[in-house]
Amino acid sequence: MKQTSLQWSLWLTTTLCCSTAPARLTLSPSSSQFFKDDFVSLSCEEDDSSAGWTLRRNTTRRQRTQCDDWGTSAGSSCNISYIVPSDSGVYWCESREGATSQSINITVSGGAVILQSPVLPVMEGENITLICRTQTSSDLQADFYKHGSLIIDRPTGHVTILHVSKADEGVYRCNIRGHGESPPSWISVTGTPTSATTHEAPPTHSAPPTSGVPLFAFMLVYHLVVVCLYFISTVLMVSLYRHRPTGNHLSVSMGTSPPTHAEQGLDGDYDEVTTEHEF
Repeated sequence: MKQTSLQWSLWLTTTLCCSTAPARLTLSPSSSQFFKDDFVSLSCEEDDSSAGWTLRRNTTRRQRTQCDDWGTSAGSSCNISYIVPSDSGVYWCESREGATSQSINITVSGGAVILQSPVLPVMEGENITLICRTQTSSDLQADFYKHGSLIIDRPTGHVTILHVSKADEGVYRCNIRGHGESPPSWISVTGTPTSATTHEAPPTHSAPPTSGVPLFAFMLVYHLVVVCLYFISTVLMVSLYRHRPTGNHLSVSMGTSPPTHAEQGLDGDYDEVTTEHEF
């Protein structure tokens, strides 16, 4: 019985925890900023198609909308043929159970300059390249800023940060003289693989809801507690049954000892009294 309960507990834990493999949200072209009317394709790459992953987004206009409301479905991808500034927002993949992938922040500029930077978190020690460009050129002289302060100017419009660390994390933008300034872009640095990291988006848009994750965790804990209580009660009942006292353990003598002389005398007296009262 103990082995059966343990096997059932392991099956339940595996079913609740591990039935849904995480999805990876990909973006093509891979950039955090786009010009108005650019083509953009997003996809939920999943290991288990039965999980039912759905691409969602939050914008300043609407929350938790699906691809059919703002793009065109093409297999597992969602394409935006002519992206516009109102498409700026946070995008993520969500399963039927409420699990979410990492999120990405897309900014669509209606101006003349954008900053091309990594859209997903970058691992510590990697090199990243920032490109300040217009719609027609990426080789113009540009100034690069972090948190509003000038960090470097480049005649080619490119800058490479070698061996990034957490200190390089922050908000970047660029400026091309005579053309304008790009929108700000958040660059995140992590010490774990990007496939298992949730992107920390800038506070310009709402992050994806996470109410499904606490609910899932609560249900998992609830079922595990029920299983543990059932297992403990079963063990206690079996233990009590095995150790309860039985008739075989009672040391009681059922024999009788011969009567003493006093008892014999009493028996004789009793017979005499009985005889005297008979009529």
